[in-house]
Amino acid sequence: MTESTLHDLARTLLPADLAERWISLLRPAARLVATPEPGPEDVVVGRLGGLPELPEGMAWPVWEGHGPLSFIASVDCAALPTGSLDITLPADGTLSFFYFDGQIDDGDALVWPDEPKSWAGARVVHVPAGVAVAERALPVVDDEDVEFEAYPEVPLTARVEWTAPDSWHPDFVAALRRDGEGEGGEEESNHHPAEAKAFVDALWDLERDADHLIGGHANPVQNAVEYEIAHGFLNRDGGDITWSDPRVEEEARRWTLLAQIDTDDAADMMWGDCGALYWLIRPEDLAAGRFDQAMFTMQCC
Repeated sequence: MTESTLHDLARTLLPADLAERWISLLRPAARLVATPEPGPEDVVVGRLGGLPELPEGMAWPVWEGHGPLSFIASVDCAALPTGSLDITLPADGTLSFFYFDGQIDDGDALVWPDEPKSWAGARVVHVPAGVAVAERALPVVDDEDVEFEAYPEVPLTARVEWTAPDSWHPDFVAALRRDGEGEGGEEESNHHPAEAKAFVDALWDLERDADHLIGGHANPVQNAVEYEIAHGFLNRDGGDITWSDPRVEEEARRWTLLAQIDTDDAADMMWGDCGALYWLIRPEDLAAGRFDQAMFTMQCC
């Protein structure tokens, strides 16, 4: 989505002060575009599906007790337009994304932020440039009733686009709230002001392509994914922090989108009912290359 489209929409449908507050929340993302037949001028930055390239000695990611994860996508950090993004990605190397997609158990075991024992069902692997790698064959699943298959390989190109936070992201809600509003309790604080209704409705009506993203704001299928991650993270040790606890909103602001992989017909990828996969990470972990600290969620219709 172009920056001017979002600016114009806000300045047309919001009071001037609220429009500028909201515009300040916009963030650049690398939109990954499935390009089955790249042209001579296309820069391929990664791919959906196929088989991963992993270093010798690195095991294929597995969720113990359940089975191998599926290889979803990879991106070449050096080829991404990292200079136009506001997150600190590695300067080089490959980021690969794996997910236990239900092929092996017909969707019985699910990966959710609120279930720490399931977190091993999604993985991000960074292989630095210069490390020798080889294409890894699919693991053999010892069950004659299971067909564990790779997704079709589809090259990805990229373009920089501007993204907006979900309308229920805490920063979005705060940007449209005037001083003193939202202080009447949880019910009032979770509603947009009447003067912003036309704008929020218009955002929903904007058409968007399949959302394969690196960086920027997540485009959730349901509610803000940051809340799901925050709630799961805060309760990771068996806590009982409720969704309405202010600590969830505070924690949600600490997470940023690393990657979103949408449903995509070209790669035969369908996440639930036209859903999407999301990997989020804290900026300090991203800057330090701690990709094992990334968290995952999935949403569908």
